[in-house]
Amino acid sequence: MAKKDDAVTLEVDGNEVRLSSPDKVVFPEPGITKRELAEYYLAVADGAVRGVADRPMVLKRFVKGIDQEAFFQKRVPENRPDFVSSATLRYASGTSAEEAVIRDAAGLVWAVGLGCLDLNPHPVRADDLDHPDELRIDLDPMPGVEWSQIVDVAFVARDLLTDVGLVGWPKTSGSRGIHILVRTDRAHDYAQVRLGAQAFAREIENRAPGLATAHWWKEERGESVFVDFNQNAKDRTVASAYSVRPLPDARVSMPIEWDALRTVRPEEFTVRTMPGLFAERGDAHAGIDDAPGSLEKLLALADELGPAERAPRGGDGSGRRKSTMPLIEISRAATKDEALGGLDRWRARHPEVAAHLSPADVMVDGMRGSSSLWYRVRVNLQHVPDAERPTQEPLEVDYDPWTRPAARDS
Repeated sequence: MAKKDDAVTLEVDGNEVRLSSPDKVVFPEPGITKRELAEYYLAVADGAVRGVADRPMVLKRFVKGIDQEAFFQKRVPENRPDFVSSATLRYASGTSAEEAVIRDAAGLVWAVGLGCLDLNPHPVRADDLDHPDELRIDLDPMPGVEWSQIVDVAFVARDLLTDVGLVGWPKTSGSRGIHILVRTDRAHDYAQVRLGAQAFAREIENRAPGLATAHWWKEERGESVFVDFNQNAKDRTVASAYSVRPLPDARVSMPIEWDALRTVRPEEFTVRTMPGLFAERGDAHAGIDDAPGSLEKLLALADELGPAERAPRGGDGSGRRKSTMPLIEISRAATKDEALGGLDRWRARHPEVAAHLSPADVMVDGMRGSSSLWYRVRVNLQHVPDAERPTQEPLEVDYDPWTRPAARDS
């Protein structure tokens, strides 16, 4: 175990950056240390800085390694160095937070020193916090969906972007999906950008029925690619280009040329493989800031499509949404492993029911709390014959995220 005073000072472009516990192993399987993470970000700094520069960001800190849940810190630490600035964001909830703004490679290493793996910037610049300059298209596959289907949907998205006069820049999400980033002219506020993104998702569903969906409710999606328009809501952030994701193989979110998208796989791009690839290929998003576009045609499409369908509401007077699918809840847990352990126990008790389930019928949701995630598992019984459907039982894990005290100030 590293001592508390075990630290090194790195000189990055004339700035001194303190890196505590440099030999701490962050990714056990490949043996990647904190120092190696810092070296990785320095190797890809030209691209990584382009993805976060001048954007306020939420600090997602894995202070106990990838095997433990991260906590989200909105407020920038008071003792931040001079090369890290800040911007005060006002959230839809009415709260506000002074968040970190990184502008250079030294800032990347500083974030690694805090235990950040992926970088999560907002889609706005610090000089105008009300008008996003980035529309984010998140192609999120449901369980059972193959990479080829995600890529097919990405090319449908590219065609639609061309039709509305916009340019898309794809990257692997660093997990299973694809992100497509679109620079805008900052002429619209968050609500208008989200409306345009929702219209975009609905039109993708129209053009690729069965392959893609804009249905917000997970149980209604089937084995399709969800075009997650809500990543454009005011309080949302996504992992930026070259971000390291908290998966065992230390894979990263990799910008890709459109022509290469069909031939790559997300697992090819890791902390170990990327420095050489970046030196060889450069940044596929190098021109992204030179291609801003107008959302006017996309907003005209929103008018043409009309209001999106609203979810049905229950008749008990609560106003809560009532699903049209036969859902049961299995577990609520502080960690994903606990939640999935509850699912395993439920499957063992109901093997005949479990045999009817498709991969997309099992829904594992990461729910963001005030400073950390908690996990919910639900099962859609749509493929189970009516006579064999179990009723809602006591939860296998019954964690109450609303009474848990916040672990840190966020």
